[in-house]
Amino acid sequence: MTIDIWSDVACPFCYIGKRHLEAALAQFPHAKDVEVTWHSFELNPDAQKDYKEDHYTLLATKYGMTREQAQANSERVAAAGKAVGIDFKFDDMVSTNTFNAHRLIQLAAQHGKQDEMEELLFKAMFTEGKHVGDAATLEGIAKEAGIDAVEMLKGTEFTGEVRQDEAQAQELGIRGVPFFVFDRKYAISGAQPVGVFNDTLQKVWDESHPQIIHPTGGDANACADGVCNV
Repeated sequence: MTIDIWSDVACPFCYIGKRHLEAALAQFPHAKDVEVTWHSFELNPDAQKDYKEDHYTLLATKYGMTREQAQANSERVAAAGKAVGIDFKFDDMVSTNTFNAHRLIQLAAQHGKQDEMEELLFKAMFTEGKHVGDAATLEGIAKEAGIDAVEMLKGTEFTGEVRQDEAQAQELGIRGVPFFVFDRKYAISGAQPVGVFNDTLQKVWDESHPQIIHPTGGDANACADGVCNV
């Protein structure tokens, strides 16, 4: 089974969605036969590398809300993160352009460490207050995964791969992330509950292995609130 995930490291729901999928796979008896591929998606391709404004001000401006509403919104996300073991620290978050972070994820894929790189970048962005738009910071994160990214970050390598992922997302009509596609047939949009992932995994597996009959089923089509939109 294949799972293709469109995600942005600046999306807190993508981090939560990653945890929900991991929890579902931990319960899935055929997890070793599941191949997960992460795809690039920039929520704000025009984002600056450096901002004077903090996370709350930028969020308020983007969605036309007050700073207080932005803080309350972030507190709700932090509570959802805490439930799955993520310690969101939005006060320390450094908003930035994520294009080079996506290039780094593409590089990590060549080393079989794509999932590890996603985790390191999410952690850096949301819990460590690191500047993931800064080349030196990205080099350090890559080093944690045992990857040398110095030369890659100096050039334009993997730009094409990032753009190809984004073009495919546009073709599929993806407007928000996280977005999960199972065996290129079923989609889950947003950080849906673990049960939704459980049902989808089983449904897709049963359809591709008709000789195995399972008593459980579920509606794989679910799309709701836990999503970051363009």
